[in-house]
Amino acid sequence: MLARRFLYIIAALIIVILAIGLAWSLMQDRLMRLAFVPNTAFSAMPDATAPDYAKAAAWLARPDFPDDPTRWTPPGATRGPAGQAAIFYVAPTTYLDRNHWNAPLNDGQANYRLGLFARSQASAFNDVGQIWAPRYRQATLGAFLAATDQRSAKAIDFAYRDVARAFDAFLAAIPKDRPIILVGHSQGSLHLLRLLREKVAGSPLARRIVAVYAVGWPISTTADLPALGLPACATAGQAGCILGWQSFAEPAEPRLIDAYFDQSKGLTGAPRKGTSMLCVNPLTGVGGGAAPATVNRGALVPHADLAGGDLVSPGAPARCSAQGLLLIGPPPGGYGTYVLPGNNYHVFDYALFWRNIRDDAAARLKTFLAR
Repeated sequence: MLARRFLYIIAALIIVILAIGLAWSLMQDRLMRLAFVPNTAFSAMPDATAPDYAKAAAWLARPDFPDDPTRWTPPGATRGPAGQAAIFYVAPTTYLDRNHWNAPLNDGQANYRLGLFARSQASAFNDVGQIWAPRYRQATLGAFLAATDQRSAKAIDFAYRDVARAFDAFLAAIPKDRPIILVGHSQGSLHLLRLLREKVAGSPLARRIVAVYAVGWPISTTADLPALGLPACATAGQAGCILGWQSFAEPAEPRLIDAYFDQSKGLTGAPRKGTSMLCVNPLTGVGGGAAPATVNRGALVPHADLAGGDLVSPGAPARCSAQGLLLIGPPPGGYGTYVLPGNNYHVFDYALFWRNIRDDAAARLKTFLAR
């Protein structure tokens, strides 16, 4: 009797766990919106809060800083004198609060996360040039969970205006013939795409672009790319082109990305629905295709506090799906609780391929300088 009662309890617990799992699967999008989307009207932050990019305090990284998080390198990776490029890095969303649509520049938690991302992402480029990384009043995470909400559009546009002013200050500060590498992730990539369309495409500045790493944001190959003035990177070492990918372990469930992608128009004005997303394989530097784990020369596996990490080789494999997702096989170990719903390794889009990205940037700069 006791054994039977125990089995009933176990069976009941299994049913409860399955029910919770099913409810989370069906409700996670709504629950995330409730947790992160502000329930207030959008209100532009006062002009007095705007970063002054003539001052050091407005930058996370700048060549005249004695040290900054972008200069970190993992054990086993060397960093010599910076190469001949100037790198403009726009960080991803680090502000999670739902009390404001845009982040105050003095938010401690957002700034702490900003440093973490700079270490795991921008650091891959610290041997090909000097890195400039602006602080900006980024749109909060919830703005990207309610993409069709006009308040979200206003928050994202407000953030872009800071990035655009920072880019102008960056251009004014570097030599007029200096090669440029643009690096972004997630929200940062979204702002880079707008910079390309509004400030680079069709201008003399386009001839100075070594490469654009617009990672972690869905880019339509037909509804977005033609408006950017640069092609997708098709071959390894190619200069003057755009790279992008979005990392998912398998089975992949890109529901949140699909919802945004299918409901939006591209930068050309054409619908994105039904088009493929840009996927340049970071292991090979080639558009599309697949590469085994043995090609991954160093994945950055974070420490528990995310403040550091170790290079592990071989790392994860990578292949571009027909839809344009970057699939990395079964979930790799070592990435903790920061994997997003749907096996989305968004947070680790750079870390998973850190060493290959470092080599990729060097190869593209070499091609550019040999022109």
